[in-house]
Amino acid sequence: MTAVRNILLSGVVGSTAYGLAHEGSDIDRLGLFAAPTEDLHGLHRPAESHVGTAPDRTLHEAAKWCRLALGGNPTVMELVWLPEELYEVRTPLGDELIGIRTSFLSARRVRDAYLGYATQQFRKLISRGATDEASRRTAKHARHLKRLCTQGFELYATGRLTIRVDDPDAYHRFGEQVAADPATAEPLLRRFETAFDETPSALPDHPDERPAEAWLRRVRRRFYDVPGATA
Repeated sequence: MTAVRNILLSGVVGSTAYGLAHEGSDIDRLGLFAAPTEDLHGLHRPAESHVGTAPDRTLHEAAKWCRLALGGNPTVMELVWLPEELYEVRTPLGDELIGIRTSFLSARRVRDAYLGYATQQFRKLISRGATDEASRRTAKHARHLKRLCTQGFELYATGRLTIRVDDPDAYHRFGEQVAADPATAEPLLRRFETAFDETPSALPDHPDERPAEAWLRRVRRRFYDVPGATA
């Protein structure tokens, strides 16, 4: 990956964070960075994301991360709810972002995003053939389906997100069951659809963009590199 400056927050996400990793699992990292503010004024805008391997890491520019989070994106939202020990880079601006994490949330967007991703996982697992590799992929997608439903419903109902799952073995058993018969995943998905429909949400109808806007403007001021100026 190209060297990325001004990383504000970064940590280990994915199966390691969930407690679902097994021997040989990749370690996924996610973070956000600030583009130099002056670069945003030119004819060609800087890249908004950097994705690389060795290590597996995705970094989003601060504004893009905010837009994704305001849309309810489950993957980017993990970053501001990680257990303390999984953060690898923390800065004062990164801590400020963690402090306003609930302002990004809204009932409809959380429901649509988490159930939408879970439905995608369901479609993937029922479309595969019967090879050993397909079976392994099906089990993985089944675990993610169960996790997305569980985490999404918790966030929708309580306004909190627990990254590490309570019973990893139950997720692995569910994956093996679905690998043997993909149709067995559908009752879980339907059960959570009903739970979302019948449960009042702790979240507002719309996210509050004001804290994100104010935070992003602080980021822009901090990284405006004017010759002779001090940070």
